[in-house]
Amino acid sequence: MTTGDSGPFLAGNTMDRPLLVSTLISYASRSHANTDVVAVDSAGITTRSTWGEVGERARRVSAALVADGIRPGDRVATIAWNDHRHLEAYYGICGIGAVLHTVNPRLHDDQLAYILNDAADSVVLVDPSFVEIAARLAPRTPSVRRWVVLGHLDSPVGLRGEIAYEDWLDAVPGRATWPELDERAAATLCYTSGTTGNPKGVLQSHRSIVLQTWACCTGDGHDVHSGHAVLGAVPMFHVNGWALPFATAMSGAKLVLPGPDLSPEALVNLIEAEDITFSAGVPTIWLGVVQYLQATGRTVPTLGKVAVGGSAAPRVLIDTLEDDYGVTVSHVWGMTEMTQGTSGRLTHRVERMERDHMRARQAKAGRELYGIELRVVDEEGADLPRDGHGVGEIHARGPWMCGAYYRGAHADPDAFTDSHLPEAEGGWLRTGDVGALDSEGYLTLTDRSKDVIKSGGEWISSIELENAALGAPGVAAAAVIGLPHERWGERPLLIIELFEGATLDHAAVLHAIGPRVASWWLPDDIVVIDTIPLTGTGKIDKKALRTSYSGHVWPQS
Repeated sequence: MTTGDSGPFLAGNTMDRPLLVSTLISYASRSHANTDVVAVDSAGITTRSTWGEVGERARRVSAALVADGIRPGDRVATIAWNDHRHLEAYYGICGIGAVLHTVNPRLHDDQLAYILNDAADSVVLVDPSFVEIAARLAPRTPSVRRWVVLGHLDSPVGLRGEIAYEDWLDAVPGRATWPELDERAAATLCYTSGTTGNPKGVLQSHRSIVLQTWACCTGDGHDVHSGHAVLGAVPMFHVNGWALPFATAMSGAKLVLPGPDLSPEALVNLIEAEDITFSAGVPTIWLGVVQYLQATGRTVPTLGKVAVGGSAAPRVLIDTLEDDYGVTVSHVWGMTEMTQGTSGRLTHRVERMERDHMRARQAKAGRELYGIELRVVDEEGADLPRDGHGVGEIHARGPWMCGAYYRGAHADPDAFTDSHLPEAEGGWLRTGDVGALDSEGYLTLTDRSKDVIKSGGEWISSIELENAALGAPGVAAAAVIGLPHERWGERPLLIIELFEGATLDHAAVLHAIGPRVASWWLPDDIVVIDTIPLTGTGKIDKKALRTSYSGHVWPQS
């Protein structure tokens, strides 16, 4: 017992074992060695392995990295799809204390070069389908001294230190022994999408990864357990695949990785062939799957639940999946800075409500999850009551929440001061999302702060308008942006993508929206577009839409 300023301190007698990413795969390969891990690569080849084999090959990846001079703290990047080699790299990189830096290949070259240079990556593991991207980036990324192609390398590309993955592993005999690291050491590095300026790096520790993975496996998280067969449809370069590559190892669940083909037909084929019980992804993925099922008459009888996040799940999507296909929808909210922040599990009380009341809760952005504290503040920074009505900016904090962006003040003094409140004020992250919390912790998202429409001094939610428009006949996708208006400051423009063969029925669209929103929210104009642009993470690219329609002329009233 010791005595401090706050009085006597009595330490517990529990073992002090570090929370490390390597312990996840060590457990899976020890206790679930024969559980299937199935992967489709960019060549369309399906590889069937097990958690035991993944653990063994991850140690070979570690050995190859050590032979290349990689040391704890060095950054190793991956530009890859969801397949077995990428999974092996996840654990092989983290196992030796290097930092797993997953890179989103959907970003443009300038952003990719910025990210690789900001991280100062030493080695990059790149999928064969992205070799052309690598060839363009190599001259612009001097810190990268080894490019490993995750497949065959039929002819030289001209990349520094280029080598095929299997040749790289075979060049080093044996397997690495993973050290016992400090659990607060850096483990993964993910960059935000950079829709407002350069992308920002989020550096997670081993401790934070294990804690958020534990949360993912709880019943109030995604309830990932050893009885599940999980389809990893979230790209592993998007917030570490929402922690599913880690959660499936922690739980010993079967894992199926679909590679680059995320078409509805390919996903439904995998769900059927591998008896998938759980998956996760952005709403556009599941909207496409629903449309495919409706068009073909196919069903997904083994699929019990999907987690939907990244953007708001339309009520029509929730209703269709649950009522027509028996798939429970877990609606969650999170971001690169925290991974998962809310739970899609309904409370005991809500589950016994009348259907429409229950679905209204389900359409919210989940419920505050233990480990993440949420609050809503007004423009002066004062806390708003948890009454479901007070709308303001959402703040969050917790043990797996980003506390500062990578490099922080050393790279840019203003890199995170606008996003994080000082520790003296609680150290909250200003998420940039606008919404409300109710007394049970259910979160209603109104908008991103940069997307909210202010008309005549009042706020209009683009999210609610988009979700309402998806219930209109012929509407396959919808986006709403605010554009300048001479009288009202801003007014909403509805941009829709139609199903093949459908035509715009202006009155029918407004009729579908009308009962769901205030009359003055109704869009002042509707335009049809061939394809609504998406960001690299599958969200509607409203920045591109605002640019495209900056000169839009409102119809005469």
